[in-house]
Amino acid sequence: MNIAIIGTGNVGGALAQQLLKAGHNVLMGAKFPLSEKSIRLATIIGEDRFAAIENAVKQSEVVIITTPPDVVLQIIPELANIKGKTIIDATNSIRSKPGDYPTAFHAIKDITKSDAVVKCFNTTGFENMLNPVYKGEGIDMFCAGNDKIAKQIAGQLAKDIGFASCYDFGNDDKVELLEKLALSWINLAIMQGHGRDIAFKVVRR
Repeated sequence: MNIAIIGTGNVGGALAQQLLKAGHNVLMGAKFPLSEKSIRLATIIGEDRFAAIENAVKQSEVVIITTPPDVVLQIIPELANIKGKTIIDATNSIRSKPGDYPTAFHAIKDITKSDAVVKCFNTTGFENMLNPVYKGEGIDMFCAGNDKIAKQIAGQLAKDIGFASCYDFGNDDKVELLEKLALSWINLAIMQGHGRDIAFKVVRR
């Protein structure tokens, strides 16, 4: 699958590395000249994996947005034509929000008028995306949104990079709840001092 990742920070970099390992074609949508963090990532995945945002999106079927949420309003116009593409929002509006929107997901849907938007890859740290396996067993990922096909695509990508399952958290009305799950992980890992090597796993009796 051809995938554009917008955002070259920890999450974007982790997803890029794992998706490439899984056999997907990944382009990083970035501004030029490249920032220091983009250059660091380029040394890992190759400079040829970087393109202007519009060009990266044009060549891809799936667009994953991993920027800070307050940057999303600047990014959306650069996506250009997203007709027929799945957009995965991997951001969390915990410390900042995109304007008057409650989350980046809501901003993306409203401005692009696309139904194929799904929230995913936001509920754990980037370390768990680089290595989602604990004691031989994959941890779990979660997604939310109205579009069933978009959720299926996000779920398959999650499994491709090593997550055991990607649970459907519900429709658009559960997006903010899913961001609260992300805040719960942050609370445990950082605020309560349990460390970043913890993860969520749904178990059944």
